Amino acid sequence: MKSAEIKKIVLTGGPCAGKTSALVRVIEHFSNIGYKVFTIPEVPTLFTQAGMNYLTTNRGFFYQGEKATLEIQMALEDKFTRMAQECDEPCIIVCDRGTMDISAYMDVATWDEITRAVGTSTPELRQRYDAVLHLVSAADGAEQFYTTANNASRNEANDEEGLRIARGLDKKVIKAWTGHPHLRVINNNEDFEKKMNRVVKEISDVLSLPQPIVEERKYIVEVVGEVPDDSTESQITQCYLIGEANAEVRLRRRVWRARSAEGQVVSEKVVNVHTTRKRISDTEEIVTERQINNSLYEMMLALADPDRTPISKLRKSFIWKGQYFELDFYKGQLDGLIILETKGITAHENVKFPPFIRVVEDITCNKNYYNYNLAKKKE
Repeated sequence: MKSAEIKKIVLTGGPCAGKTSALVRVIEHFSNIGYKVFTIPEVPTLFTQAGMNYLTTNRGFFYQGEKATLEIQMALEDKFTRMAQECDEPCIIVCDRGTMDISAYMDVATWDEITRAVGTSTPELRQRYDAVLHLVSAADGAEQFYTTANNASRNEANDEEGLRIARGLDKKVIKAWTGHPHLRVINNNEDFEKKMNRVVKEISDVLSLPQPIVEERKYIVEVVGEVPDDSTESQITQCYLIGEANAEVRLRRRVWRARSAEGQVVSEKVVNVHTTRKRISDTEEIVTERQINNSLYEMMLALADPDRTPISKLRKSFIWKGQYFELDFYKGQLDGLIILETKGITAHENVKFPPFIRVVEDITCNKNYYNYNLAKKKE
């Protein structure tokens, strides 16, 4: 292999999310700084233009079409990866939607049948990519910009019912990718330019390029109503390790559990991530993340910082009015603490707080509430 660096990234999202504009921005930006950028086209759109009908009631036709969609998606990615391996410069492969997007448009049983027939599985498909960037549909929080005119293959009408369907598809796609260690949800910012800049920033993070230090907005809150049923729940255990000066090293285990209507656990996804965050100046840092297996995770726990205790919390992630939030319910020595964190909402943008949240205190930039400091053992 000639190329020293190949990263494969998925750009996905609901209808009218800005993927086409983001692809252009990514190609221009990273080509300008010395990367070879390959783009994989949206396979379902190619199939639709060629005669596939994904809304068909013919079960056999639907099955063969979706199976072929997955096979061609994987084949295109594999072929472009081999080409990238022959390049002298570092390469980025950007997929206009990825393999797991296909699963969002069918029931679980059909998806399992198709992946078995192709010789793969959901965990294997998620692991094909270094990052997944989900752009939120304009139907959620930027309705005035929602249109179906720029995509002849789009089936959602440009009316209230169409907006409802588009929002539902948006959330289904996020759930399909839930479990990927570098899934990032890109909000509908008040300024579309900021949304595009966030895409570039997230890819720069994947490439370990120095980035400006940006503080996500954080609030101590009370929950005064019902969190939406379509929120994604996960259990997070975060442990800090002994590291070099000016570097924060952590292990994070995140567990997603699917339950039956009776409350029984029917499936479980576990992802372990090793993260190093290193400041290179007062204003810049380099963040490196890698997924690790259970054995290495257990071994690295031996390097735990003796002055800090593991942080345990239940996280509920959801979109509200086009903005993405993470609601953390802390346990253990922090029991009772609830923190709401925005993701990708800029400093000059208004936060659209959900009605089931009451803000107690704005703790943005308050170092006492950094997880690293919250983990300090109480005397």
